[in-house]
Amino acid sequence: MILGICGSPRSMATEHILGRALQMLEERGFETELFSVRGRNISPCRHCDYCLKNKHCVINDEMQELYPLLGRAQGFVIATPVYNGSMSAQSKIVIDRTRAALAADPVSLRHKPGMAIAVGGDRMGGQELALQQIHSFFILNGMIPVSGGFFGANLGATFWSRDTLEGGMQDEEGMRSLRKTVRRFAETLAWLREKEGAKSGGPVAVKPGSV
Repeated sequence: MILGICGSPRSMATEHILGRALQMLEERGFETELFSVRGRNISPCRHCDYCLKNKHCVINDEMQELYPLLGRAQGFVIATPVYNGSMSAQSKIVIDRTRAALAADPVSLRHKPGMAIAVGGDRMGGQELALQQIHSFFILNGMIPVSGGFFGANLGATFWSRDTLEGGMQDEEGMRSLRKTVRRFAETLAWLREKEGAKSGGPVAVKPGSV
């Protein structure tokens, strides 16, 4: 399962673009699931270290719904709107609160690929910095950050929404960066499946041309 995490508190461009990314992955044969912060009560991490001693978070809120998904996911797509030149506070809260899951299983995210999407109201409003912040989370946890590659999607998918739903979906350069990043993300997932199949001696669960 590929887990999409949307860090936008609004039903606007970020959530819809993430949905498009997950649809692209489903078309390539991957199961997906979307977790959105919108309408949820998720408190900031208190850094109280309760989770280090007890292996679960002391805060009983709707973040508890995400914890089981983190372990099940084979890969992650994290999408954030750009607020004040960087990722949204809601995105950062979710990332910070993963500390409890990692306290229970420090290697639960290791070697899992992750891609990032940043949606800004301005063409150059901080999208690259927001992507870097998400990639830092991937790197710190031993994950595999996946970019779209050079020529248009260096760190991931970036969109100019013009602060409207339609603006993000009509951003051709943004859609091109999304297609490139999704393609490389799917290729990485397929490569990992091939390696796992070779290690176990079992059949490889990837059809030719499926990515």
